[in-house]
Amino acid sequence: MANRGYDVVVDVDDHEGDLGHTDLQEDLEFHSSNFNDTQSSKITPDSTYQPPSSSTGSSKRYLWTLSFYAQFFAVDTSHVLHRCFSALVPRRPFLDILDGNPDLYGPFWIATTVVFILFLTGTISQYLASHHDQAFIYNFKLLSGAAGLIYGYTAIVPIALWGLLKWFGSGNAPGESSIGLVESWALYGYANVIWIPVALISWSPISVLNYVFVAVGFTVSAVFLTRNLWPVVSVTEAKISRILVIGVVAAHAGLAIAIKFLFFAAGPAAKDIPKIPEGDGAEKGEKMIRALFGM
Repeated sequence: MANRGYDVVVDVDDHEGDLGHTDLQEDLEFHSSNFNDTQSSKITPDSTYQPPSSSTGSSKRYLWTLSFYAQFFAVDTSHVLHRCFSALVPRRPFLDILDGNPDLYGPFWIATTVVFILFLTGTISQYLASHHDQAFIYNFKLLSGAAGLIYGYTAIVPIALWGLLKWFGSGNAPGESSIGLVESWALYGYANVIWIPVALISWSPISVLNYVFVAVGFTVSAVFLTRNLWPVVSVTEAKISRILVIGVVAAHAGLAIAIKFLFFAAGPAAKDIPKIPEGDGAEKGEKMIRALFGM
């Protein structure tokens, strides 16, 4: 009987005494089962229900709020290390590695590390070149000079480049490569990572080695910059593109020259080297560089 669609199955005996003289035909009623009705067994979802919104406030970030600047520091250590390695050993375009998420955390600490290492190794270089019969005096102008040079270069040059690219229409047409201001800062910031090992070894008492080390640092970072900037610069006119690339390389060469002459110009036997005449052009150039950074 269960296969016929009834609600209750009752097994009874034929003797009336077993059921207390109950008349089954009069007292029991059987109804058709609705178990096979699939539509009635389903719970109809409430079409009026709306899930709660995940954001309780506005997603806009304003320039004067901390959340605006916090987004550029939302990066973990693994990402920073990967980007540093990609700057030293470039295998892919760096803008692809940034993947639309440039950060300022890595560039800031890279620049800060370079500043303190330049001060440390520059001080060692001056100590080796000093007269050891006299008390050595620390030159803290090296620290302020390193900060002005590295922070100034890393902050100002990307702004100038970004402004020039906007002025000449880079990225205005659909499909053209473009670079934002924060991406420009990140690119130049991570390009400075090569100066950390260069500064660590450029206090060598052999002046020729110092020139070689600084030249290697300049070459690696200049190739990194031009390789990643060329897709953005090349969308402008051919003449403008060449001028911009030459300007990028020239500015970077100026940084390398300043690092060499401000921090690693002294030799270990400076007292035995005859003085250069006052009118010599190289000495005048070095004095101009030192005067520029207050050293």
